[in-house]
Amino acid sequence: MEPVPGARSFEADGEAYDAFMGRYSRALAVPFADAAGVAAGQRAVDVGCGPGALTRVLVERLGPSAVAAVDPSEPFVRACAERFPGVDVRRGRAESLPLPGADRDVALAQLVLHFVSDPAGAVSEMARVVRPGGVVGACVWDFAEGMQMLRLYWDAALAADPTAPDEARTLRFGRPGEIPALLEAAGLLEVEESTLTVESTYRDVDELWSALLLGVGPAGSHCVSLPATAQHRVRREIEARLGRPSGPFTLSATARCAVGRTPS
Repeated sequence: MEPVPGARSFEADGEAYDAFMGRYSRALAVPFADAAGVAAGQRAVDVGCGPGALTRVLVERLGPSAVAAVDPSEPFVRACAERFPGVDVRRGRAESLPLPGADRDVALAQLVLHFVSDPAGAVSEMARVVRPGGVVGACVWDFAEGMQMLRLYWDAALAADPTAPDEARTLRFGRPGEIPALLEAAGLLEVEESTLTVESTYRDVDELWSALLLGVGPAGSHCVSLPATAQHRVRREIEARLGRPSGPFTLSATARCAVGRTPS
């Protein structure tokens, strides 16, 4: 299968991811785990774990021996394993999880489905590794309106270049009903959809711009691909859209989430 545009841009180290997206994904992990009902005594798998934003919350609630984590990126696998000793961290794709069947109570994919080549296959795999009556859940950003940092970047980039590959046009599952439909098509029951909103505060525009220049994700990859003159124009657009702040500012991010249960 051909990789989804932008997926290869996550072959970055964990620190770069943390500076760009981890500041949001760490905050998102708590309400996502709440939505899935993650609680002591369960065994869980973090599908597309990255450097471990959601893994951290699972470890805090369940203990490291009850958590597995899978990601196709070698740098992310290495970072996650180093950060969480005792967690079963493996390299693998969501469409072919390297785990036995009916082995977990919960399988969660945070900010992953839109970068998976075969989303239906990924959800089927998540259901396969969960026991009967267990929970499968996924969430992705609302790219059109809800993720202010990405919306800010792409609006600025589109002002400089109308052909910029805006994630609201190129990626999937950020709109109402899309994740629930995917889960229901895989045979999951009691599917519930919700929105999860978090915030992140930047000390100044330089901090936001420096994170974009790390080249992480589709927005970062697009930013570093631009010639210097175009980068300068995009930065000026970002500053103008923010109101040219001289100090800290806060951006919010809303994810669309759905969870369901495997048949008993």
